[in-house]
Amino acid sequence: MGLTKQGHACVRLHKEGRTLVIDPGGFSEQEAALGADVLLVTHEHPDHFDELRLRAAMEDNPEAEIWTLRSVADQISGAFPGRVHVVGHGDTFEAAGFRIEVHGELHAVIHPDIPRITNVGFVVDGLVFHPGDALTVPARPVHTLLLPVHAPWNKYSEVLDYVRAVGPTQVYDIHDGLLNDNGLGLFGRMLGAGGPGTGGAAHAHLDPGERVSLAR
Repeated sequence: MGLTKQGHACVRLHKEGRTLVIDPGGFSEQEAALGADVLLVTHEHPDHFDELRLRAAMEDNPEAEIWTLRSVADQISGAFPGRVHVVGHGDTFEAAGFRIEVHGELHAVIHPDIPRITNVGFVVDGLVFHPGDALTVPARPVHTLLLPVHAPWNKYSEVLDYVRAVGPTQVYDIHDGLLNDNGLGLFGRMLGAGGPGTGGAAHAHLDPGERVSLAR
């Protein structure tokens, strides 16, 4: 499977000529979702869910479909009858040759005064996990963790402990759209050889548009 990093929290997964896109939000490229056969959205916040980007992808490919939670589906399903599917924690499904599991229920706490919303994460082909805006530990091993490295709801100690709890082989940053080069360098050192240790997981940062191959 190939993985291409897009802006902020968006990634594209490629396999056998099919493309799966997760969280093409407002901090991602305008074309981030185009060409997708499968679209997954973890929650309703605009840096993960951008209706115009999803509409463009669905119109570009009449066979494309979306899997997401109720709060997002209610906002876009009317425009694409039968092509938007509601999923929740514990669900599994196949789409365009990808096997997908749903893990998690709630967004991380931003502040006690801010109501929590729903959030799901997706394990694709048992290989890669995108948690959305949460530090969900899936009840299964995953090789590659897409790590929300910087957000209003996390801090470094939580990020590091999360990597250790999941126990992946490889970690790639996501949710990095608010970091400049100084911040990216700092997190790279703290999650790399200069930090206290990730429990054996290799950490790497990908620039938008950069592609890597994933394998067990």
